[in-house]
Parts: sequence; structure tokens; C-alpha cells
Amino acid sequence: MKMKMKKFIAPVLSLTLLMPGIAGATSAPQTPMTMMKASVNTPAADLRANLDHLLSEHFALAVTAMAKAYDGAKDADAAYKALDQNALDMQPAIASLYGEAGAKEFERIFRAHNKYTDDLVKATKMGNQAGIKQAQANINGFVDEFSTFLSTATEGKLPKAAAKQALKVHEDLVQKVFDEYVAGDYADAYKAYREGFKEMFDVSKALSTAITTQMPEKFENTKADTKAADLRSALNHLASEHFALSALQMQEEYDGRTSASNALITAEAGNTADFKAAIASVYGNDGANAFEKIWVTNHVNAQSDYVKAVKNNDAAARAAVEKRIDGFTTEFATFLDSATAGNLPKAAGQQALTTHENQVQNVLNQYAAGNYGASYTTNREGFKVMFGVGQALGNAIVTQFNDKFQEPATPAPEMTTVWMQLNSKMLKINNKTTNMDTTPVLWKNTTYIPLRFLSEGIGAKVKWDKKAQQVTVMAGDDTLEFWVNNNVMEVNGVKKNVGATVFVNKDGRTQVPLRFIAELLNWDVKWAQKDGSITLTKSM
Repeated sequence: MKMKMKKFIAPVLSLTLLMPGIAGATSAPQTPMTMMKASVNTPAADLRANLDHLLSEHFALAVTAMAKAYDGAKDADAAYKALDQNALDMQPAIASLYGEAGAKEFERIFRAHNKYTDDLVKATKMGNQAGIKQAQANINGFVDEFSTFLSTATEGKLPKAAAKQALKVHEDLVQKVFDEYVAGDYADAYKAYREGFKEMFDVSKALSTAITTQMPEKFENTKADTKAADLRSALNHLASEHFALSALQMQEEYDGRTSASNALITAEAGNTADFKAAIASVYGNDGANAFEKIWVTNHVNAQSDYVKAVKNNDAAARAAVEKRIDGFTTEFATFLDSATAGNLPKAAGQQALTTHENQVQNVLNQYAAGNYGASYTTNREGFKVMFGVGQALGNAIVTQFNDKFQEPATPAPEMTTVWMQLNSKMLKINNKTTNMDTTPVLWKNTTYIPLRFLSEGIGAKVKWDKKAQQVTVMAGDDTLEFWVNNNVMEVNGVKKNVGATVFVNKDGRTQVPLRFIAELLNWDVKWAQKDGSITLTKSM
């Protein structure tokens, strides 16, 4: 089998489906000095993958719990408990970023929103229009409240408007899945399911990017939106969606719900087609065709045969299908080993695939035995395993084709140097020398510098309000306000004590304490007592 698979190791063709944004990357010349080795295993990529997992699982469990509650299914309570536990499982991550208070606020908002959707199901089932309206109003309130929470927590790195739009799309898709399900249009319900599931990965990318931008040191200055992280997330999406659809389809077939089961089989076929296209983007059409044959014959198709054997309590048929599935794990592990040039070894691949198959089977076995709590526990464990699969396969591909995933190294920040001298009008900013119309001075053991010349020299804008005796400095996203003869100023509306009085000198220039303004703007200050020179440096 390995010899046969080698013919599929074709040169990379486009990589565009698995790796958004990589098309054309080879056209720009790169030099080793400006590039760093790409990896799916960075702190930022790990954060994104964790959010991929928890957010997509939330969506899958939410729509399942709603459908089960509407049907009055025996596993409805277990489904809702799994959904609620998903929210609780998010708390440690929130606490590690924003503290216990932030985690508690998250829990209050997020768990309540799960309850609102449950209220919507109950009101719909009873035909209670007032209850439906109230539940929808509560859900809209959640969208507004949670978008405010996210924007505040990330210090605006994820703006409220963007968060609100993403949450609204999410809630609309949850509602669409439920509405189509209630109407009996299972094909459209599971089409919307796939849209909503995919959308959660867009949310995790936006949120992880905001968090890593907010806290770069915590994530070792790695980024969540690299090509390698995009690949890992794309594989997370395809693998976890496969598991979620498979587990649900097998339950529906076992219960004899043919229409819903067939709609899920169609959804699974869509997932397989997306997987095939992804394989084609890396290993060409021959590789994709080989993947599809292995994936479908004794894997996807075997699911239905396994359900029939369990339902009929047919031990011989069950043993036969289990043997087919064992053959699949060997054949597919061999394919992955060959395709990745050994970067995903056969033994590791087979172990992961065997774990996956056992979990899919156990979800159904426990469901069939009426042990619904255990079935959802296994379901959640199996769903989580798929993110390890995404990581392992993503790592193999990135290792194999590392040059396709490299990111330009972040250039070193440029240093700006400002030089002044007591009682001198000379001002040097980097290599440019100008003359001021006033001088820095030492007054009451405090060094003062002219605010306007420093500010304008570093590209800030300065405004003077004579009536209010107020100086406003706009430096990047920050606005600083000073008042003459006052030792209080404001930074973005927050009052600060300057520590010394701001004054206007005989030349009509506002003078501010050097040490305070330098620390406020994060400048490094060096003072040479011998000649009274002042050197300020900062990475700009």
C-alpha cells in the first residue's frame, strides 16, 4: 500500500483551500534572514485552537439540545447538561486571561444565554407567542451585553460593533437551524447547521487575534492569524464537524428517524467533499481521489452498517463491520504517512484513528443502552480528540512544506532619540537638528521641557486653548490634556497627578516636568549632570 501511495505525493499545487491567503506566496522572493520557521504549535495558535474547540462545541450542543428538547427526546436533559458544562469549561481559560471576576461575569452572561434558547424551545413547543417574544428579546439582550463584555475585556481590540455583528450572525443561524427543524425541513436545517458551525471558527480567529494583540507577552509575541494557525484551524473545523455529524446521524438512524438521518448523511457528504478539496489543494487530484475512496468505503459507509448491527443485536454483523473499520484505520494511516512523507507516522495516525472510531461507536452503544449521560460525556471526549487530529495533521503538513507557511519576521522597532540641554535652544531628533524658541530649565529641583517642541518633534499634534489655559496633545490613540498652573492632567479622560505644576515661561511656552511626561509616554530618560543634557529614547 505504501508503494502505491507514493505516486500521490505530487508537488503542491495551490494550497488555497486549506491555507487561505497562501496563493501567490511563492511569487515574492524571500530571504532566510527575514523569515522564521513556521509552526502550528505556538501559544497563540494553541489559544485559537482551544477557542475553536469550545465555541464550535457550543454551537453543536446548542442546536442538538434545542432539537432534543423540542422532540421531547429521552436524552434531552443530558444534551442540555452537556451544553451547560461546555460553558463551565470555558471559565478556566477566561480566568487565566481576565481573572476570577472576569470569569464569573462571563459565566453569568453565557450560561444565561443557554437558558434563553431553552426557553425559546419550550415556548415554541407550546405555541406561546408571548414566551417566544420574551425569549427572543432576552437573546437580543445577550448579544448586546456579551459584545460589551468582549470589547471591554479585550480593551477594544475586539470592537463592540464587530463582536455584536458576529454574535448576531451566530444567534440567527441557531434560530434558522431550529426553525427549519421544527418545520420538518431537515435538509435546510443541517445546511444551516454547517454554516453556523463554520462561523464559530471565524469567531475564534477574531477573538484569539484580539487577545494575543492585547497580551503579546503572555503569548510570547506569537500571532493567532498566521498561515500555519489558519491551516490548523481549517483541519480542526473539518475533523470536528465530521465527528459531530457522524454521532448525530447514527443516533437518528438508530431511532428510525429516516428523514433526519438522510439529511445528516447529505451533510456528511458535504463535509467529505470539503475534506477532499482540501486534500487536493495539497496533494493533487490523485491524492484526493485516493483519500475519498478510503474515507468513504470502510469509514463513513461503515457507520450505517454498524448502527444496523447494534439495532438488530447482530453480533456477527457487528464483528464484520468492526473488522472493516479496523482495516480503514490501517489503510488511512498508511495514506497519511506516505502523503506527509513520514511527518505523520503510520503508528501515530493509526492510534488516533482507532481512538476516534472507538469513541464514535461508544457514543452509539451508550445511547442505545439508554445511558445518555455517559453517551454525551463520550461525545464530548470524542469531539475534543478531533482537535488533536487537526494539530497533528497540520503539524505534519507545515513541517513538510514549511516554506509555504513562513511569515516575514517582525522587523525590529525603530528607535527615536530626542536630545535637549538645559538652557540651550538646540533640539536633536535622531539625525535632525533644529532650534527651539525656548529652553529646558531646572526649577525647584525639577527639570522642565517645552511640551510643544517635544510633542511635535515626535509627530504628535498640539492644540492650545487660551481661554481655558489648556494644552491638548494627540499622540496616536492617546489624548493628553494639561492646564497651566495646575498639577493635574488627563489621559484619555482619566485624571493623573503630574507631581509638579505646569507653567508658561517668559517665552510663552508651556513647560512640563520631564520625568512625568517621559514616563507617561514610555520614554527612557538619561540625564547627564556634567553638561545638563537630556536624552530620551523610545521604540516607535
